[in-house]
Amino acid sequence: MTVPFHHVSVLPQAVLDALAPRPGGVYIDGTLGGGGHAQAILAAAQPDGRLLGIDADPAALAAAQSRLTATSLPAQSLTFHHGRFGALAEIARGYGFTEVDGILLDLGVSSHQLDTPARGFSFNTDGPLDMRLDPTRGPTAADLVNSLDEVTLADIIYRYGEERGSRRIARLIVERRAQRPISGTAELAALVARATRAGGRERIHPATRTFQALRIAVNGELDQLELALPQAVELLRSGGRLAVISFHSLEDRIVKLFFRAESGYGGSMNERTPRLSIITRKPIEADVDELARNPRARSAKLRVAERL
Repeated sequence: MTVPFHHVSVLPQAVLDALAPRPGGVYIDGTLGGGGHAQAILAAAQPDGRLLGIDADPAALAAAQSRLTATSLPAQSLTFHHGRFGALAEIARGYGFTEVDGILLDLGVSSHQLDTPARGFSFNTDGPLDMRLDPTRGPTAADLVNSLDEVTLADIIYRYGEERGSRRIARLIVERRAQRPISGTAELAALVARATRAGGRERIHPATRTFQALRIAVNGELDQLELALPQAVELLRSGGRLAVISFHSLEDRIVKLFFRAESGYGGSMNERTPRLSIITRKPIEADVDELARNPRARSAKLRVAERL
């Protein structure tokens, strides 16, 4: 079944305030998604503003392209690219985006990806264990679950999911796959619940952390982020801003520490000249009104820094 593309952008006004788009400005949305943020940024940058939208998911890119080209925004102001933001500088320079006024990275997965069973991101409905942001390439979650040794699997679940029951989960997965390959999200979620002996005490589903860990591992998400951040700084002109929305502590910690290091906080630059000024000493989070409209914004944290 084909699910129509849908996604509600988180912290839309906060992103707009953070990047403060100006007429004629040049911007990059490294995680285009449904195009909501991009549309607002580019509209505020008219006349003559330009925006490069990058996304790993062909479905998201097509939906954003359809949405944005249907607006009154000039076609020549829009550039679309299918790819990963870990190659941000190479992609941007290939399209002539060499000095930009603002860059947005909205991390994590979209509502459409979560709500499409065939993508395998969610344990709420059964589907194939895929979890690839770009379904055209790379190993799936099923490949990892059915091929990695028990120690490596446990390490991934612990490191990327911060799951204390990672060893029990990995052991049960290995025992089950010896009988038959694990191929579905429902089967994996049930295994995790059994391994953690969840009894309704937790606020979240017992499989939440394991699914997060596998998704991060499948897509190399933290590696992509660590690659992209210094490239973004290089692309920004003086006064340009970098805005990053994270959805869990591992991502947020990387962004926070990078901003601190690049701003010379506590002498962390080792005598190098600071390149960033931190705009948000504390991350911006969704207010009550936004949470009522979009509960998935509850874990979003926006951090912003400006190029010196």
